[in-house]
Amino acid sequence: MALSLLCPLLATFLFMQTLADTSFIQSRAAYYPNSEENGTDVGACGFGSFGATVNGGDVSAASDLYRNGVGCGACYQVRCSNSAYCSGNGVTIVITDQGSSANTDFILSQRAFGGMAINKDAAASLLALGVVDIEYRRVSCSYPGKNITVKIHESSNNPHYLAFVLWFQQGSKDITAVQLCETENFVCKLLDRSHGAVWTTTAPPSGPLGLRMLFSDEEGEDESWIVPVNNIPQDWKAEETYDLGVQVN
Repeated sequence: MALSLLCPLLATFLFMQTLADTSFIQSRAAYYPNSEENGTDVGACGFGSFGATVNGGDVSAASDLYRNGVGCGACYQVRCSNSAYCSGNGVTIVITDQGSSANTDFILSQRAFGGMAINKDAAASLLALGVVDIEYRRVSCSYPGKNITVKIHESSNNPHYLAFVLWFQQGSKDITAVQLCETENFVCKLLDRSHGAVWTTTAPPSGPLGLRMLFSDEEGEDESWIVPVNNIPQDWKAEETYDLGVQVN
């Protein structure tokens, strides 16, 4: 009787342990050797200085996970595998750039690379290694007290050309399409993704501008359009930021 009860319990434990192990993907990570402790402000996502300091500077370039810019802004839990140096939780990073080195999926900021360690001495040892084995998984981004925000790209020129990126997107979905809408007659058009996370249009409509954003999971099976509360004002200017008054989870 006792053995018959124990076997199902043992099988359940082994099954749950397998699920826990397979939720992470095995890979390798390096770090920016010539950068500041934070990320870079010239990352391929087009985030600018925001891309160097977002998430406290725990950011990374990615290779396949960049996904032609769709992966920009995605968050991952990354932890290294050497138990002598590495913590169990690792570090949560945000993708802000594209790149690979020595067959890696991630090139972390120095801050994030050291953040995988159990203490400062271990962090120094990790940095000395340069490249380490890691495991990672997609997790939700979190920006407490922040709404999704439009940052007008410096290349914009009102009223001839509009380019922008979206900051502080929470959750674990990707923004896969953006529509720009005239608020007076509600006509909307799809924007182009010029590069990274930069959305653009020539000859944008006059007046306040509304947005519609399509959020999708990585499989493209769960999609929903989100309409922000706030609009981009008629007198929008390059390098300005505008709070859209909405957030996702």
